[in-house]
Amino acid sequence: QVRLVETGGGMVQAGGSLRLSCAASENIFMFNSMGWYRQAPGNERELVASINVGGNTIYADSVKDRFAISRDGAKNTVYLQMHRLKPEDTAVYYCNAEVLMRNSWGQGTQVPGSS
Repeated sequence: QVRLVETGGGMVQAGGSLRLSCAASENIFMFNSMGWYRQAPGNERELVASINVGGNTIYADSVKDRFAISRDGAKNTVYLQMHRLKPEDTAVYYCNAEVLMRNSWGQGTQVPGSS
């Protein structure tokens, strides 16, 4: 099973930016899609952004025009660039890799949102 390691969470000022990284232990192009999900206390895990093997992206309405997902195949890493962070962005962010309906998850990284 692929190992996914998220890094990049941390404190940020109101309206600030953060970049999350997800390093995969396998070639990321082996997966149908990779994405970022988040879960706030008391809420269900929700999709934030995903990118499929063809490079097509999907974003939650709440983050469109603020977040951007990208990838670096040479590093087997997927990124989530977040701008204009809001208090409602506070959550644990999880990296996801999906292939043949099988999902793998990272351990999560805390994004406090605006300070």
